Amino acid sequence: MFLMVLVHCAHSEEVFTYVFIQVRELEAEVEAEQRRGVDAVKGVRKYERRVKELTYQTEEDKKNLTRLQDLVDKLQLKVKAYKRQAEEAEEQANGHLSKLRKAQHDLEEAEERADIAESQVNKLRAKSRDSGKGKEE
Repeated sequence: MFLMVLVHCAHSEEVFTYVFIQVRELEAEVEAEQRRGVDAVKGVRKYERRVKELTYQTEEDKKNLTRLQDLVDKLQLKVKAYKRQAEEAEEQANGHLSKLRKAQHDLEEAEERADIAESQVNKLRAKSRDSGKGKEE
C-alpha cells in the first residue's frame, strides 16, 4: 500500500506528510494501547486487592464458624447435662410423691383405726356407765 502511495505522490513532501500522518496515527494507537494496558494493570491490582480482602474475610469467617461450632457443641453438652439433671429430679420428685401418697394413705388408715378405737372406747364407757347405774339401782 505504501508503494502505491509513492507512485501516486509526485512530490517527496507529500510522501513525507503522508508518512508523518501515518506515524502520528500509529503513535496515537500506541498511546491508547499503553493507556489501556495501564488501566488493565490497575484493574488487575484492584482485583488482586479484592481477592486478598475476600480471602482474609473467608479465613475470618472460617475461624468464626469454628468458634461458633465449638460453642454450639459445648452448649449441646450443657443441654444434655441439664436434661439428665431434670430427668433425675423428676424421678426423685416421683419417688417423693409416691412416698407422700403412701404416707397419706397410711395416715388415713391410722385415722380410721383411731376413729374406730375411739368409737369403741366411747361405747365401752357408755356400757360401763349403764352397767354401773344398773347395779346401783
